[in-house]
Amino acid sequence: MGELAFAKGHGAMNDFVIFTDPAGELDLSDEEVAYLCHRRAGIGADGTLRAVLAEHVPDWEGDKRLWFMDYRNSDGSVAKMCGNGLRVFLRYLVEEGLADWPVTVATRSGLRSGVPSDDGQFEVTMGRVEFAGTATQRVGGRALPGSLVDVGNLHLVSFLPDDLALDSLDLSSEPVWERAREVNHEFVEVLGPGHLRMRVYEYGSKETMCCGTGVVASAAVAVRDYWPQLDRVSVETPGGVLQVMLGAEARLLGPAVIVARGRVRLPDGESRRAADPGRR
Repeated sequence: MGELAFAKGHGAMNDFVIFTDPAGELDLSDEEVAYLCHRRAGIGADGTLRAVLAEHVPDWEGDKRLWFMDYRNSDGSVAKMCGNGLRVFLRYLVEEGLADWPVTVATRSGLRSGVPSDDGQFEVTMGRVEFAGTATQRVGGRALPGSLVDVGNLHLVSFLPDDLALDSLDLSSEPVWERAREVNHEFVEVLGPGHLRMRVYEYGSKETMCCGTGVVASAAVAVRDYWPQLDRVSVETPGGVLQVMLGAEARLLGPAVIVARGRVRLPDGESRRAADPGRR
């Protein structure tokens, strides 16, 4: 397909390859997404963010004039929402001259908006948080009860018992749970009132440094189960600290950084296979 102009950005070290496609002509294949996201043979990222006008998204029934955030995991699979990606996406649109603050965009989970904060970070709306029951997940041979939480995509949040250290978990492979549905796996420890620490294994991207929707899901469970009097929670992740504000609609505050811009040539199928983009 020739060269692709791109930007590289991250939100709390959850990183993305971003590109603009106003007319909807660059709907990359799973293999092309995986190539771009490959840590050694490509640019390297947890996923891609495509800015496409909503009029070119067949399933979008809202305002066709909006920019649509088309998020893909690093293996090419589609995800409905990405909280860190959303902040990076909005900053990218403004820096590219495609939007002005405050910015509202279309996503597979509905409308989302955001603004810069006074401290140089960015605050975005995350929609309603919905609790979806309970389930058990297994990691390292240990069975952990968890809460299912929908934040545009589905999460299984387990708070660790005192005898299990967060840093000891082996997340080199996907935790096992009892259903076949795709889910992101969160493991959380309580540091104090309104203060959590979390690691996450994301379907389609493996363990990442941070997951914005997972941070919101974890904070929502903590407020429900431990601190019903609180409406703000700080969550530490390997990539940084995010703030969650809970109410009728959750909001997420955190960094969004554009680190580079450039051009990349996508290789032919034979070259992609030689690079083995399935191995990150």
